[in-house]
Parts: sequence; structure tokens; C-alpha cells
Amino acid sequence: MSRTSKAVLGLSVVLTAATVAGVHLKQRQDQQRLRDGVIRDIERQNRKKENIRLLGEQIILTEQLEAEREKMVLAKGSQKT
Repeated sequence: MSRTSKAVLGLSVVLTAATVAGVHLKQRQDQQRLRDGVIRDIERQNRKKENIRLLGEQIILTEQLEAEREKMVLAKGSQKT
């Protein structure tokens, strides 16, 4: 084989190896970004569930507070008469 053909063959092997390595690294980065996104989504869903639970508790407590205030108003009204 001539020197030129050896050089072209060597260059093509190097470029092919670099391309394969580049694609491999890009796939790894994409997989990691996908995993990170899934983890963020799960965390967001968990926060949403917790916020909904807390909101439910606040609604119950607000209803109880309003009922107690109503009782107090009725009790004060009956004491005045």
C-alpha cells in the first residue's frame, strides 16, 4: 500500500473512532438528562401531592374555626338578650 493510502486509511479510522466515541458520549449525556428530568418530575408530583394534602388540612381547620366563631357569636348574642 502506498503512503497516501495508508495515511487516508489511518485518518478514516481515527475519524470513525472519534465519531463513535462522540455519539456514545452524546447518548450518555442524553440518558442522564432524561433521568434527571424523570427525577424532577417525580419530585414535583410528590410536592404537588403534599401541597394538596396540606390544603385539605387547611380547609378542614378553616371550617372548624368558622364553626367555632359562629358558636361564639351565637353565644354572645344569647347572653345579650
